[in-house]
Amino acid sequence: MREYIFGVAVALSLAAPATAADLYIEDPAPVIVPTGGWYLRGHIGMSNQRLGELQHELFGAVEYHELVDEGSFNSAPLVGIGAGYQFNDWLRMDGIVEYRGKADFAALDRYGHSGPTGPIWDGTNDYDGAKSEWLLMANAYVDIADWNGVVPYIGAGIGASRNSISGFRDINVPTQGVAWADSDASWNFAWALHAGVGYKATDRLTVDFGYSYMNLGDAKTGNIRTYDDTVVNAPMNFKDITSHDFKLGMRYALQ
Repeated sequence: MREYIFGVAVALSLAAPATAADLYIEDPAPVIVPTGGWYLRGHIGMSNQRLGELQHELFGAVEYHELVDEGSFNSAPLVGIGAGYQFNDWLRMDGIVEYRGKADFAALDRYGHSGPTGPIWDGTNDYDGAKSEWLLMANAYVDIADWNGVVPYIGAGIGASRNSISGFRDINVPTQGVAWADSDASWNFAWALHAGVGYKATDRLTVDFGYSYMNLGDAKTGNIRTYDDTVVNAPMNFKDITSHDFKLGMRYALQ
């Protein structure tokens, strides 16, 4: 019996150091994924544009003038690229260059003089043309939270928009007179408000579904002239151009 007890004691004494060592094995160090650094971005989308007001100096040269259709633009495609920096989990900034494709324009007015019972309308002007832009903008964003890789955000931007009007025509009814204008472009201050959601497809790649409210400033044609160049008038002015943009993009982290 003594030999049996002695053998058990020896076995326990040999096993104890290994058991104690197992108790003090350290867990592996956590892997820290950096959240800051440079990224590249690109996007495509569609614009949904609005015109604040159509203006021309001859609108006041007749007794009565009324814009029956104040003017509207069709939707148009847009594409942009840029680069940015992620400062931390919630703040990032980027700069973009964006081309906004040609959006067709149409408007209709009428003009007239006084009659015994009110205005007598003498004719109409049917306007059409197209507008496009180059946009340079700096943006700042706040990433609100991260729900399993889904990150909603809000943001704002300021920059400059080069607004171009091309193919402008004025068809007069009933006289069938036709006038046209040279293409013209002008730079305007632009600003934007952004909202959207990003989905982290990988550690580096984020898919971005975004909306932007854009204020693009003003635009104008070249001088308006009759088809035979016998009469030359001042440009047509497009005031307060805005747009509701919907975009699909990607951001790729370089670090």
